[in-house]
Amino acid sequence: MIPYGRQDISDEDVAAVVAVLRSDFLTQGPAVPRFETRLAETCGAAHAVAVNSATSALHIACLALGVGPGSLVWTSPITFVASANCALYCGAEVDFVDIDPATFNLSVDALAAKLEAAERLGRLPDVVIPVHLAGLPCDMAAIHALGQRFGFRIIEDASHAVGASYGGSPVGDCRFSDIAVMSFHPVKIITTGEGGAALTNDADLAQRMALLRTHGVTRDEAEMEGASHGPWYYEQVALGFNYRMTDMQAALGASQIGRLKQFVDARRAISAHYDTAFANEPFAVQQQIAEARSSYHLYIIRLHDVSGGRRRTVFDALRARGIGVNLHYIPVYLQPYYRRLGFAPGHCPAAEDYYAGAISIPLYPGLSEAERDQVVKAVKEAVRA
Repeated sequence: MIPYGRQDISDEDVAAVVAVLRSDFLTQGPAVPRFETRLAETCGAAHAVAVNSATSALHIACLALGVGPGSLVWTSPITFVASANCALYCGAEVDFVDIDPATFNLSVDALAAKLEAAERLGRLPDVVIPVHLAGLPCDMAAIHALGQRFGFRIIEDASHAVGASYGGSPVGDCRFSDIAVMSFHPVKIITTGEGGAALTNDADLAQRMALLRTHGVTRDEAEMEGASHGPWYYEQVALGFNYRMTDMQAALGASQIGRLKQFVDARRAISAHYDTAFANEPFAVQQQIAEARSSYHLYIIRLHDVSGGRRRTVFDALRARGIGVNLHYIPVYLQPYYRRLGFAPGHCPAAEDYYAGAISIPLYPGLSEAERDQVVKAVKEAVRA
């Protein structure tokens, strides 16, 4: 079975982790700050706060921006549930903005229309979380302009987009957002095993997120509310969480960053081959935008004909041929938990149309030329059957 994605671990990566295992620090040592520095420099941001998952990064990003009971957060329905759950963790309400059927990302036109309607109702969002699906950046300049007009803050969910660029600059530089969140799960562009990070150019936001990832506990006298009792003294000044990344994970991540360009170049080459091979097939692929260069975390095809359960037929046929296809994603609001919150089919029609025909096919740097050709052949046979 050829999986839809997998990690690429080198001898250098293994050596970096082994060096930590043989050191004095497995956690809360020097490897995490080193990884944060490399990540911030790579992405062009002033600060990076490494945590144990992108979900944790989304949570503390929301909290740092003041999301809480009474707040409203909007995001895309075509994403993993964490992009919406992070608002609920804070006691806020969540809603969804429909997607662009060509890019599969949050639609700027739909966002503008929803904002205008919300303004008339006096219920504008406090935070919008655009999701860079499959590694393709959203039109962040346009979203930022709407944020300036309607007064919302922006968290980029860039979990798929490490190594992507927008407007000639790296995703994660936060030119058009308050915070950008990244994921380092094994199927992502680079990996730390599990792990994530929040990037920002705002020193106060970075300090707040760093505090929240470590129980809200500080040893920094500048953050304390009372006088220190001595070198042992610490204070809990906020209700935080145990969201720390280990030094083992950070060492792996720092090693992987050294091959980020190699990984992204390989993904782009495989995607270009797919684009050519599938130019005349009866399905659509994610349309790129001029301002952006995708990191191609995923390669998604979208069947035109979905009548009679055709997507399931094609999906099963590909699995039977040894192609480990997957689906990214079911509209979040169709999940049972969100239906119990009052959401129902029809909330985002473009997202539901996308879901009816979407299939993710294998894409990762280690995909061999023979495997790539096997995928192309199987897809063509399955969709034409």
